[in-house]
Amino acid sequence: MHRLEQLRTWLAATLPGQSFELAPASADASFRRYFRATFADGSPSRVVMDAPPEKEDVRPWLHVAGLFGAAGAHVPEVLAQDLDQGFLLLSDLGSTTYLQALKAHDDPQQAARTAHHLYADALGALAAIQCASRPSVLPEYDRALLLRELQLFPEWYIARHKGVTLTEAETAMLNTAFERILAVNLAEPQVFVHRDYHSRNLMLLEPAEGRGANPGIIDFQDAVYGPISYDLVSLFKDAYIRWDEEFILDLLIRYWETAKKLGLPVRAEFADFHRDFEWMGVQRHIKVLGIFARLYHRDGKDGYLADMPLVMDYLRRACKRWRDLGPLLKLLDRLEPENVQVGYTF
Repeated sequence: MHRLEQLRTWLAATLPGQSFELAPASADASFRRYFRATFADGSPSRVVMDAPPEKEDVRPWLHVAGLFGAAGAHVPEVLAQDLDQGFLLLSDLGSTTYLQALKAHDDPQQAARTAHHLYADALGALAAIQCASRPSVLPEYDRALLLRELQLFPEWYIARHKGVTLTEAETAMLNTAFERILAVNLAEPQVFVHRDYHSRNLMLLEPAEGRGANPGIIDFQDAVYGPISYDLVSLFKDAYIRWDEEFILDLLIRYWETAKKLGLPVRAEFADFHRDFEWMGVQRHIKVLGIFARLYHRDGKDGYLADMPLVMDYLRRACKRWRDLGPLLKLLDRLEPENVQVGYTF
């Protein structure tokens, strides 16, 4: 409660004479919290970020907001800031995520039309961010960081979540698999990478409200300079909603064709680009399983457990497709016997 009172005091000083109400807006997997401020005089609502300085640094968020905003992406506007206390006053991008919008339709045909429009917009915004990319501006998504993410899997998913102790042979196999995955990832051309460009971090904006074009983009503070396929994996192999492969391939080809015209550094052949996409997905899904397990066991957040089966299914499908990942598939079969997953498909 003390922290919330600090926030109220700061907001009152920042907006003198304005009467406001605060309500929780959202929370994410970090220590950041967001509140929506509504005003008695009918002024546009605002969002307040609460990032305790001892646990969260808002400066990376501000840095990336500037980069992505300058590229033409629709990110929250910073209206006031207090770095010492960890408070930001932001424009409000609304409360409807892409995920909510995509799941709102009972009619499959209408849902499909909505999905195509929203994902086309998301790809346009992503391409704009990627076209603005330059090295030495964001941290590099280097081997050390990619490997550190992979190591979350044996530590948190295998050992802690599944309670499995690997044999020496299995550990050696896993390390070999990691090296193969990293070799493909690190050979990719590099651009700005959001790192969580998916349906929960893309907001549905209402043009009538003057907010501009979709999507509103949030939760970008961990952005890096890294593999060009990474954000496409986040978008299309989303941990929170499933799309069938025909839908994904159609949009992936459209992106690849447009990216070539824009001069983005995609592979000359789509087959090579698609392989990069698949192997980048393997890295991300291994990481996400580790993160979801850690969120549950370390942080007491159990909401992500329900999303683990879809992530595992993505990982298993890729391992079946690529012969070099066959040994990893055998380990997955030991950890998680295969079963049928139910998804949201068109």
